[in-house]
Amino acid sequence: MRSLLLGLDIGSSSVKACILDAGSGKSLASKAFPEVEMSIQSPQSGWAEQDPELWWEYVKQGIRYVCQQAQVKTGELKSIGIAYQMHGLVCVDKAKQVLRPSIIWCDSRAVGQGEKAFQELGASYCLPHLLNSPGNFTASKLRWVIENQPEIASQIYKIMLPGDYIAMKLTGEILTSETGLSEGIFWDFKENSISKALLKQMDIPMEWIPEIVPSFSVQGRVHQEAALETGLEKGIPISYRAGDQPNNAFSLQVLHPGELATTAGTSGTVYGVANTPVYDPKSRVNTFVHVNHSQSTPSYGVLLCVNGTGILNSWLKRLLGGSSLSYEEMNALAAGAPIGADHLTFLPFGNGVERILQNIPLGAHLLGLDLLKHDQKHILRAAQEGIVSALTYGFRIMKDMGMDLNTVKAGHANMFLSPLFRETFVQMNQVNLELYDTDGAQGAARGAGIGAGIFTSEEEAFQGLALLQTLAPDAAKADRYEEVYQTWLARLEQLQKPTDN
Repeated sequence: MRSLLLGLDIGSSSVKACILDAGSGKSLASKAFPEVEMSIQSPQSGWAEQDPELWWEYVKQGIRYVCQQAQVKTGELKSIGIAYQMHGLVCVDKAKQVLRPSIIWCDSRAVGQGEKAFQELGASYCLPHLLNSPGNFTASKLRWVIENQPEIASQIYKIMLPGDYIAMKLTGEILTSETGLSEGIFWDFKENSISKALLKQMDIPMEWIPEIVPSFSVQGRVHQEAALETGLEKGIPISYRAGDQPNNAFSLQVLHPGELATTAGTSGTVYGVANTPVYDPKSRVNTFVHVNHSQSTPSYGVLLCVNGTGILNSWLKRLLGGSSLSYEEMNALAAGAPIGADHLTFLPFGNGVERILQNIPLGAHLLGLDLLKHDQKHILRAAQEGIVSALTYGFRIMKDMGMDLNTVKAGHANMFLSPLFRETFVQMNQVNLELYDTDGAQGAARGAGIGAGIFTSEEEAFQGLALLQTLAPDAAKADRYEEVYQTWLARLEQLQKPTDN
């Protein structure tokens, strides 16, 4: 009988499900739902919300599809792993009913609450204890609800991250993880516990925080109602949960100090592992608990995030051609423009406030447009170069923190499908790039195998992880891409300068 693992990746663009064969380490079936990108509601400027029930509907569709495609038989599916969009807030009442739409990762409304907490708690507490400013993370979002929607806050029984909610729907149990709490800026790294000082400052009751379980552990089992809704067998354990960026790093076997992972989906990220609790004094990049952290072997994930990445590319697709223009065609068009796009520059900051800019709502900007010279190909290339420039901006902050940034791993997906994007990333950052055939759902499935004890070692868990390509910097192009970055940086700095009224 086969030993199969189910991985779920709950993103803001889609929900992806995967069936992994534990024996071979190969994916047997994989599918993202819906077919088009999931909608994000923005009732006011800077807000971003999704209905958690929508995630659950696509989870059910995904599970049924991949189980059918892989022809899963009774007794074969051994465990489930869940990855999820970080920093989201889900509030439920005692009946486990959702009280309001989830305030998701790119929502900007709680910047003021985070800044107030940072000022009142002080940098001397926040940086060494939380490793971050409370910023616009989950705790600040919850404080916004307390201040602005007291009628909802009065009904809160528990608060959860998006993956905790899906786990609750499958098992009926409300749990979270140390990793997840650190992503929400609830975790005191010095005390190795929930930050009582933060909860007190934000007036958040301790009882709202779910029970904590290890990322790799049996965390409940599929109950009867979920079995009926999904087609899964009752009793299958959930044995792994992690935020999407720690999980993406895990899916690429990035588990040890000095190793790095990158993604370029709706947002773009670089995630590096350290064995000491490093932090950026300005909280432009953020440090969390990595999935394999333990007291005896500490492991921390340092995350650089640019909100405006794939979302800019998808916006351009809708603007320039919609369904008649494929991403492959866009990449080919972009490659037809010269390096630097004839001095056209895109600042991709149009998806909420950006942490690397210290939560300044700069917005997206297309600069240097010449109506007699520039066309589609220049705009598309400028967008890709602008996204990589924003990542490079954060990359250099990480270098200033003392992190060793020489080789970065990525899944062959999203914007890393573009040869131009890959070249720009490698040349601008002067790093080696390793491309692998994997994704977050596969990572969640491998994590489930470790958490359930099906895999007995890291090596066994990652058999079947295929390296597709390695790209190295080309010294002949280094100066040209550095010029592109310096032009981009100069234009960013000009926009950041205060103007006279």
